[in-house]
Amino acid sequence: MTGAVPEAAPRWYRPRSLRGQILLWLAPWVLAGAVVAGGAFWASYSALIHTFMQYQMEILARSHLAGGPAGQGDAVELLPPLSRTHIVEWGAFVVQVWSADGRLLATSGPEIGVPLQAATGHQRLRTRDAWAPGWRVYTTSPGGQHQHRVQVLQSEQFLQEEVAVRTLYAIVPLALLVPALLFTLWRVVGRASRSLRAVADEVAERNDRSLGAIPMGRVPEEIVPLVGSFNALLARLEEAFAAQRRFVQDAAHELRTPMAAMALQMENLQPLLPPGDAQQQFAQLDAGMRRARHLIGQLLRLSRQEAPASVQAPAEPVDITALLRESVGQLMPLADQRRIEVGFSGACAVRVNAVASDLRSVFDNLLDNALRYTPEGGSVEVRLHLLAGGPAVDIVDTGPGIPHELMERVFDRFFRVPGAAADGSGLGLAITRAAALRHGLRVELRARDDGAAGLVARVHLLAHSAVSQY
Repeated sequence: MTGAVPEAAPRWYRPRSLRGQILLWLAPWVLAGAVVAGGAFWASYSALIHTFMQYQMEILARSHLAGGPAGQGDAVELLPPLSRTHIVEWGAFVVQVWSADGRLLATSGPEIGVPLQAATGHQRLRTRDAWAPGWRVYTTSPGGQHQHRVQVLQSEQFLQEEVAVRTLYAIVPLALLVPALLFTLWRVVGRASRSLRAVADEVAERNDRSLGAIPMGRVPEEIVPLVGSFNALLARLEEAFAAQRRFVQDAAHELRTPMAAMALQMENLQPLLPPGDAQQQFAQLDAGMRRARHLIGQLLRLSRQEAPASVQAPAEPVDITALLRESVGQLMPLADQRRIEVGFSGACAVRVNAVASDLRSVFDNLLDNALRYTPEGGSVEVRLHLLAGGPAVDIVDTGPGIPHELMERVFDRFFRVPGAAADGSGLGLAITRAAALRHGLRVELRARDDGAAGLVARVHLLAHSAVSQY
């Protein structure tokens, strides 16, 4: 025999939830897009700023070259010195004017020791200057009346900081947008998931007695066709269950009349039979007739319990003590016939809001089973008492009990414990559990606490029932 293949546990890279899958797949793309956008901003701003500054350096150098001084003294006066703040922090251009033989004639940065570059055009220099470790340099070729050369410098640090600041201004909104986008995605998917869970809860509430359509008001548009198909399935199921209930109820009603007539004829026939084999055969036939009538009664009771809640009697406060006394009184003839002692003890008064006939069915079936399976001369005790979880009713018998592994199976329809001597239809406990669950009660079977032979049928009443201590 091959066992079921165990389902693989979800992993961080393979989540089961739709929200986790969407975020897992979209978040890397969003983050990668933000990084690429930031890199593109940096590259574009860097190219823009450097190109613009290089152009300004060329204009400045050519203007000084074209309008250069007539002499060295005049040249010094035309270039006022700049401070470190102007050069490094504000990005001011440093202008140097060199003679044809390589002498520095004038400069706006006297403390900057960048020499004249032999090559003309734009260059980048790395120096050990105390002001700035790097410079952008533009050097002209000799020109003017005295064949002077003009060299313009700008701090590399200023350019890098300017690019970084401009890039930061551009990507900060994007950096704020990424978590906002992911949070919005999380919320939207979460709301959709809550809608799906609401639909799932609506589906979970459906049973064979409540097959109404699922409301479409909060259903996401994407799954409207699915929910519509499910509603159509529920409608077909409701029709099928209704047809089944009608068949069982009609069949039981139709059988009830001829069975009653046959029972009357057999009652009239019994005095006419001679003693001996005929009486024994008649007794077996009468026992079979009683079983058939009991089964028909159980089927009718089951069909009434499975009817939709809208056609059932309304719930009302029911006195459990009075109800138990009525059940015990009704079954006393069977107890007297089998010489079974029946006792009742109530340690509290309990009122439950329920349908009285349903509660009566619960306790009648449990008492009937206890009396049928308890041997002659035994005892059955009914106890109404308080437990830690609320009030409960125990029906304790001295019968053969039920094997532990079958205590849940006996609630299945038409199931009977193998080797059971008592007659029965196999429907009593199924009817009992169905009626109990409909009112929020819980029925369990357990062995006796004192270790003696027998069974305890316990009905847990509602924890919020009205309880008063005697």
